[in-house]
Amino acid sequence: MDLLIKNGNVVTADATFKADVAVKGGKIAQLGARIEPAPGAKVVDAAGKLVLPGAIDAHTHLAMPFGGTISADDYEAGTRAAACGGTTTVFDFALQEFGERMEDTVKRREAICAPQAVVDYAFHVGVKDVEGELLGSLDSCVKYGVPSFKVFMVYDFGVTDGVFYQVLERSKRIGALIAVHAENNEMVNMFVKRFLAEGKTSAWYHYLSRPEFVEGEADERAIAWAKSLNAPLYIVHLANKQGMDAVTRARNEGYPIFAETCPQYLYFTNEVYKRENGRNWVCSPPIKGAESRGALWAGLLRGDIATVATDHCPFMQAEKDWGLDDFTKIPNGCAGIENMYPYILSEANKGRLSFNKAVEVCATNVAKIFGLSAQKGAIQVGLDADIVLYDPKKNFTIENKLMHGDNDHTVWEGVRLKGYPVATYSRGSLVYQDGKFLGKKGAGRFVKCKPVRFAGPDVANIR
Repeated sequence: MDLLIKNGNVVTADATFKADVAVKGGKIAQLGARIEPAPGAKVVDAAGKLVLPGAIDAHTHLAMPFGGTISADDYEAGTRAAACGGTTTVFDFALQEFGERMEDTVKRREAICAPQAVVDYAFHVGVKDVEGELLGSLDSCVKYGVPSFKVFMVYDFGVTDGVFYQVLERSKRIGALIAVHAENNEMVNMFVKRFLAEGKTSAWYHYLSRPEFVEGEADERAIAWAKSLNAPLYIVHLANKQGMDAVTRARNEGYPIFAETCPQYLYFTNEVYKRENGRNWVCSPPIKGAESRGALWAGLLRGDIATVATDHCPFMQAEKDWGLDDFTKIPNGCAGIENMYPYILSEANKGRLSFNKAVEVCATNVAKIFGLSAQKGAIQVGLDADIVLYDPKKNFTIENKLMHGDNDHTVWEGVRLKGYPVATYSRGSLVYQDGKFLGKKGAGRFVKCKPVRFAGPDVANIR
């Protein structure tokens, strides 16, 4: 063995038990009580610590062009921040250009990511164009190792309802998974035009231009189309009660509908948009009211929220300030890649959910849904040694100066956490310890995913 982590409490989605973890060649080689170290192996005493699988962030936008700029964290900075928050694999969205084959979209972004990433990475393709033979390029993209695709129902590059349906049809045939950013684009545009004409331009009107029902109606519409085909659907960054209720109904009816939410929707409410610096929280969908926040937590605890991810897409303060007098000029997105796992684990440490549920929604379910469970997502013999040591007694207050990305502010400033990761291993290599990044640029690997055939909401025990 190369590494032996002794005396820790191992946490999986199903159980918590005291065990030693032996690592060899980047894989978990042995799991059991009182394992004796091999000559030359590094021994780490994890007494009093939890031994967790590294989180998998299924939703990031690194080096992403948006709103006249590019998100503040490139692949090096974003994956560095991820490692320091206990996330060992990130899924980034590669946005297709018009006329571009899907696998070419992936290869274009992979060429940028490969020399920079410090932890492992995978991709989803953001679909813009399926004209002619481009719809068929979904098939070759699946074979290349990217079986997940996202459609946007909003923005000027969003797809029409007909294109969305065609993509769902194709996905059912080839074993792909379609994710959707669900908001009613016509309603958003109407509200924006109205508020600007009335001189209502503060960040609060970003929320009012995309109120609860604008997302909820689109969630229901997307679910109806998926149900009509019995095609699996993954709803990204779910933020509203109406949509949460629709997901629960569909799952109770036996359909393979999966929902993701984000830490910002679980912690904040729309009151942030009334703050003097409310523009910093501008993201889409916007953070909703307290009733929606409560519905999301209830959905997570009963299993209808399958995953927690970040939608990490930070912009510099000067760029957020473009919208001081016009909310439509604020680049949409917030930082979160370093905060997701610590926040959810802190809530577990406070008793709001179990540590097992935290592991389930931040790691294990993500691996199952996106075809990575043979490689990642659990502390299990044969899987990659993506391991986080977590100290439940370490209190931590989030400050941007302590974060490891390139952004100059965080919406999480001043939030106090109970417990914090103290070490992160990526395939057995120590990449973070006690506040310091120890990894290496370019050490991350492209992880190819396998298509998953979903038969219902409980497939692969995702509930």
